[in-house]
Amino acid sequence: MAALVNVTYGVCAEIELDNPPMNVVSHEMTARLRETLRAVEADERTRVVVLHGAGDRAFCAGSDIAEFEDLHGRVAEGKLLLEKLVYRQVAKLRVPSIAAIEGYALGGGLELALCCDLRIAGKRARLGLPELKLGVVPGSGGTQRLPRIVGPARAKEIILLGEILDASTALSIGLVNRVVQAGSALAAAREMAETIAARGPVAVQTAKSLIDQATERALDDGLALELDASEKIFSTQDALEGARAFLSKRPPTFTGR
Repeated sequence: MAALVNVTYGVCAEIELDNPPMNVVSHEMTARLRETLRAVEADERTRVVVLHGAGDRAFCAGSDIAEFEDLHGRVAEGKLLLEKLVYRQVAKLRVPSIAAIEGYALGGGLELALCCDLRIAGKRARLGLPELKLGVVPGSGGTQRLPRIVGPARAKEIILLGEILDASTALSIGLVNRVVQAGSALAAAREMAETIAARGPVAVQTAKSLIDQATERALDDGLALELDASEKIFSTQDALEGARAFLSKRPPTFTGR
C-alpha cells in the first residue's frame, strides 16, 4: 500500500505525492500532506522544499472522483476546507517551494502546484483545470491563484475551456518557470533548490515574503516594508559574511543569523 506522502528531510527537503497510479488528491492524502508540511516547516535545517509526484505519469492528476458521490451537498466540510488549509500551508511556507512536474498536473493537482513559488515541468507535462467538464469549479484556489500568475484573461481561457496545456504553452504564458527534458524535472528542481539554499537564508525568506505581499499592497506600502526588512537584514551576521566572502573571493558560509 502506498504511503500517500513521502518526505526527505534536510536543507533541501523533498515531499513526494505517492498515490498511484496518478497521485490523485484523496482526503487521506491531504491529511497526510498537512502533517508532513508541519514537520518540514518545524525542521530548522529546511531552506527549500521540492514537491513532486511519484513515478512519471503524474505530478497529481486532480481529485479522487470516486469520492464525489459522498461529497454531494457537503463538499466544504468533506473536502475543500481541509484542502484550502493544506494548500495555504504550502503557499505560506517560510522557505521557497518548487514543484517538479512530470506527466499530468490537473485540477487539484495544478492548484497545488500553483501554491509553490516556482514550477519546473518536463517536456511531456500536461497542465489544466478541467473541472467545468465535470460540472464543478476549481475549488482549491484555482480561480484565485491562477489569475495572479497568468492574468485574468488567460485564467478564464484555461478554466472556461478546460483545455489541457502542453509544457511549452504553459511556459509561454508564465504558468511554469522552466521546461526541461522529459524525466528530468526533479533533477532540475533539485539543482535549483541547491542554488537557492546556498543564498543567505534570512534574505531568501524575507524576499519571498516581500514578493508575496507585493500584489496585495499599494506600492508605497510595499516599499516601506522593503525598507524595514532591509534594515533588519543588514544587521545580521549573514550580511557581514556575504560582503566579506565577496571581497575575499570565496564562497560565503551563511548561518541564518
